[in-house]
Amino acid sequence: MSRASKLTLLGTSLFALSTVVFVHYQQKAEQEAMHQGVVRDMEQQRIKRERQADFDMQRALEAEYKKDQSVRDTTGEMDPTSSRRGGLNVPAR
Repeated sequence: MSRASKLTLLGTSLFALSTVVFVHYQQKAEQEAMHQGVVRDMEQQRIKRERQADFDMQRALEAEYKKDQSVRDTTGEMDPTSSRRGGLNVPAR
């Protein structure tokens, strides 16, 4: 075998080996990145479940408080004398 053919064989062998090693490490890195995405999604789902549980608890407390207290809408009601005193319900002296 000539020196040129030996160098060519060595060069192509090193290139092929380095390509295999590079692709292997690249696949490992992509796999780790995908796994981190799964971990991040699971964390977001856990936070969402916690927030939903808090919301449900607040809704149950609101229903319990409304059951115990009498609440009425006073947004439409207005004292006719309040417009003379700047819109405030201040007792007359």
